[in-house]
Amino acid sequence: MWQALLSGVASLKAHQIKMNVIGNNIANINTTGFKGSRAHFQDLMAQTFRAASRPSAVLGGVNPIQVGLGVKVGAIDVQTQQGALEMTGRNTDLAIQGNGYFMLTNGRDIIYTRDGAFGLDSSGFLVHRGTGWKVLGWMADAGGRIDTNQPITASSVLQFPVGSQAAVRQTSVVEYTGNLNANADPNHTYAATVRVYDALGGAHDITITFRNRQTPPAGNAPPGAVSSWEWYATEGSTPVGDFTTGTNTRLYFDGQGRMVGATIQRITIIPTNGAPPFTVELDLRQVTSLAAESVVQPVYQDGFPPGTLQEFTISVDGTIQGVFSNGLSRPMGRIALSLFSNPAGLARLGNNMWRVTDNSGLPQIGAPTTGGLGEINAGYLEQSNVDLGAEFADMIVTQRGFQANTRIVSVVDELLADVVNMKR
Repeated sequence: MWQALLSGVASLKAHQIKMNVIGNNIANINTTGFKGSRAHFQDLMAQTFRAASRPSAVLGGVNPIQVGLGVKVGAIDVQTQQGALEMTGRNTDLAIQGNGYFMLTNGRDIIYTRDGAFGLDSSGFLVHRGTGWKVLGWMADAGGRIDTNQPITASSVLQFPVGSQAAVRQTSVVEYTGNLNANADPNHTYAATVRVYDALGGAHDITITFRNRQTPPAGNAPPGAVSSWEWYATEGSTPVGDFTTGTNTRLYFDGQGRMVGATIQRITIIPTNGAPPFTVELDLRQVTSLAAESVVQPVYQDGFPPGTLQEFTISVDGTIQGVFSNGLSRPMGRIALSLFSNPAGLARLGNNMWRVTDNSGLPQIGAPTTGGLGEINAGYLEQSNVDLGAEFADMIVTQRGFQANTRIVSVVDELLADVVNMKR
């Protein structure tokens, strides 16, 4: 009877733990990124009264006679399956669709979370709003290039100071379109002006003047050329290049008005504001020479004046695209994710955070959508994966199990009382 009593007590303890697990799951039904748990029972060792014996020539074999000693909680498993995504409309709220964990740091330690409730602090750092821990990833260089091969450390934080961070792009190419009159006399000229920018964002108004149409073409004309034009470029009254400088040539056209030979010319601008000299390519491939009025216009140049960061967007691959007041849009960083061979082996820290353990495996760090990692959904948060209906059903079963075992304790207590009363 003592064994029955102790078995009942052990079962009560196990069911208490299971009820605690269920209670925690239900309590976190609305916790962002929460992963529910499940208690797994195992029987305790058994007392053997008779061992099993094998069959003989005259007798059959007999099974062992054993009495179990109760139940215990063998494991509390974490359910790592995906939770539903809820739209929030806030561009810094991020949800992972698929595998992976965000990486956060306090400047010393690195922890992991599925809770993407992020925001910008006063210094422009992307942080977890509930704790202030900073989000880890890769920052872009001045040209917008992101090297995801760089190791992630506690200093790999993401910072985007909206309203204060400035960006500028030096002009490297100007594209032109239009026509130079095929019937123009040698004294005809046409000028087109374009504004380009140096490395400091200083503006330079460059005028390209086309003149001296020649038929047949002058100079070392390429095959098929029937006419030529000279050109020169100035900034104000300062020459910055013409058809004779460097590898530049005259502009040559064939009998159908198409440009032949070199279609890319180059000029060199020397700023007076301290910015370094820079070369600009003049792309004239779309300029023709037909019997029509001369009209040549710049249609594109890739430079920008200084501008401040106004907003940013986050794409499914974790790239953070900054939008500046000057119209420039360029990558500013990329969020890093980590993957574990056994995510259920991570240890809870509270605040929706996890840490590495000996059985979780080391984090495999990469960019979203690569190497088995999931994608980032901006404007969404992952909800708890707890199934409320299943938890209520499990709670009823656990309650009945607890009640049944209290009856074992009560009955054994009554039997023991009868044994004690036998002496009276």
